[in-house]
Amino acid sequence: MSVPKQIAERLRRVYFGYNWSSTNLKEQLSDVTLAEAHTQVGELNTIASLAYHMFYYLRLQTKVLRGGPLEGNDKESWQTPDFASESDWTSFLEQSWEEAEAFAKILEEMPEEKLWSEFADPKYKTIFYNVAGMIEHFHYHLGQIVLIKKQIRE
Repeated sequence: MSVPKQIAERLRRVYFGYNWSSTNLKEQLSDVTLAEAHTQVGELNTIASLAYHMFYYLRLQTKVLRGGPLEGNDKESWQTPDFASESDWTSFLEQSWEEAEAFAKILEEMPEEKLWSEFADPKYKTIFYNVAGMIEHFHYHLGQIVLIKKQIRE
């Protein structure tokens, strides 16, 4: 299997399952209510803010891989929208699953040599470096979501 296909598989696994942590974002977020998503546990981020933060970076990298400019920053990634209804929250999650799958397809179709090319600017290193790092980062936030969800429900 090519490296781009392996990376696409890793992304799908953090989102949809069959990874070493035995859980995934879709499983953990699909049954979270809007009230739970906005519940603040101590000084921790909310589930909604973590989910949005990940979606923000997925969307940012998708735009770059489609040939667009790198436009965004960490501060913006924490500016969580005010999900006003369960429907807004559910729609956001559905959009997240669709965007993750679209990103995986972009990766699968990418020529392997493109993975080693610059990601928007030399200071951001390669496409591989950024995509692999994002997936690692998603696993980190997945773990946070699992723990916050457990605390909310206790």
